[in-house]
Amino acid sequence: MKTALITGITGQDGSYMAELLLAKDYLVHGIIRRSSSFNTERIDHIYQDPHDPKPRLRLVYGDLNDASSLNRIIRTIQPDEIYHLGAQSHVRVSFDVPEYTGEVTGLGTVRLLEAIREAGLRTKFYNASSSEMFGSAPPPQNEATPFQPRSPYAAAKVYSHWMTVNYRDGYNLFACNGILFNHESPRRGETFVSRKVTKAAAKIKLGRQDKVFLGNLDARRDWGYAGDYVEAIWRMMQQDKPDDYVIATGESHSVRDLLDEAFGHVDLDWKKHVEIDPRYYRPTEVDALCGDASKAARQLDWRPRVGFKELVRMMVDSDLKQEKAKSG
Repeated sequence: MKTALITGITGQDGSYMAELLLAKDYLVHGIIRRSSSFNTERIDHIYQDPHDPKPRLRLVYGDLNDASSLNRIIRTIQPDEIYHLGAQSHVRVSFDVPEYTGEVTGLGTVRLLEAIREAGLRTKFYNASSSEMFGSAPPPQNEATPFQPRSPYAAAKVYSHWMTVNYRDGYNLFACNGILFNHESPRRGETFVSRKVTKAAAKIKLGRQDKVFLGNLDARRDWGYAGDYVEAIWRMMQQDKPDDYVIATGESHSVRDLLDEAFGHVDLDWKKHVEIDPRYYRPTEVDALCGDASKAARQLDWRPRVGFKELVRMMVDSDLKQEKAKSG
């Protein structure tokens, strides 16, 4: 049985990753931060009591800011594979907390890489890079497209990406980067625009909300399904040699398209409910992202299964169900 360690296990990607690995008969360890309130709702359905004699999902306390905890965890668990998905991952918020974003999203990766190197383990390491690194580079973007980061988050991800490459080349580590374009699901955080839109559509349809405040409606993104993307991540880690891959759908849609699909699914006109709030504009905007995942298709035999319309409808339906359950 393989052993995996996941950072960010309580996040969207971490929860889908844990599900996938458990289905493939892994022993899964997840790093969580100490909190006075529970933040494990995304993995509650797969959580196993630590008093179980043989739990296959185990949670351990640690922090990407704390090298000593990461060293201890890696030396103790000695994982076969590490899936590094944890970060301060909100682009707009990164402008408000740039130093913290660099500390966690950038240096957190180096702390993990150093822990692996110092422990002398032959573990495989996956680093979650981001399409935001491409920034103002014109689409379509692939593995050869130069990075032009346009936010503290993107700059921290570029640092994280290149440090992963350097540890791969310098210390012969199996370390790979997945340059994932936007990927969404019903588990997406409610402050991200995709989930903000689908949740608003559900609440407005049920008469529990009237307005939703958004920023740039003309921004174009390549939106895919997180459940599909974790499969690509796992496939990267099963290769004979580590490499970097763009994971994307190859389709670009604007925030207006997202609104059309989400509100249209519940027979609403979004123009009657959307207001623009300048606070949601970024100081430096990324206008258009659209990925070319032909390398992943060729080398990993991976292709997205869930399309844009199906994804948005899935999220709206899930939010409707959740909202109705609150009044149940």
